[in-house]
Amino acid sequence: MVIGICDPMAYKSDILLGRITKVSGYEGSVAVRLEKIFTENIPQMESVFLEVEGKPVPFFISDIEYSGADILKLQFEGYTSNERISEFIGCRIFLTSGTNISISNLHNPDLIGYNVFINGNKSLGIISDEMSNNGQWLITVISPDKKSILIPFHEDFIVRIDNKGKKIFMDIPAGLIEIN
Repeated sequence: MVIGICDPMAYKSDILLGRITKVSGYEGSVAVRLEKIFTENIPQMESVFLEVEGKPVPFFISDIEYSGADILKLQFEGYTSNERISEFIGCRIFLTSGTNISISNLHNPDLIGYNVFINGNKSLGIISDEMSNNGQWLITVISPDKKSILIPFHEDFIVRIDNKGKKIFMDIPAGLIEIN
C-alpha cells in the first residue's frame, strides 16, 4: 500500500498540517485544507503521515502545488489514479520530524495559560500574553511572586512542548530572565 519505509517514531501527532478534502484533477492528487498556521508559510516536506483508521501511515510526496489561500495540492508516490487515492478523503495529515519548519510557523495563539519550566523542572510561571515584535515572538510569563517576565519564544530556547499538560520546557541563556 505505501512505498518506502519510515520510522513511526518520527510521527509528530501535535503538528497537524491539514485534512484531505477531495481528489484534485485526474492523476491521483488530493486537495488538503491547511491549518491556519500554515496558510502563509508552507513547510518544505518530503513525506507526511496520514491518519488512517486512527493510525499514522507514512506517505512520500511526489508533487506539491500551492496556489494560495488554504488549499494545498499533494500527490503521493505510488498513487497515480483517483480510485486509489480517494479512500483517503477526510484523513488528517501530520508532519514528520524531518520536515523543515520554523517556530514562527508553530505559533499557537492558545499558549496563554501554559506553565513555563526552566533548568529541567523549575517552574518560571504561567504565560499571560504573547506578541510579535519585529518578527520575533515574545511571551509574557507571570512568576509565582507576580513578576512579569518577557522572554523571546525562539526555537533555540525551546526544549519541548507538552500540549496535553500545557507545559513548555525551555533552556534560557543565563542573565536573560534577570534583565526583566
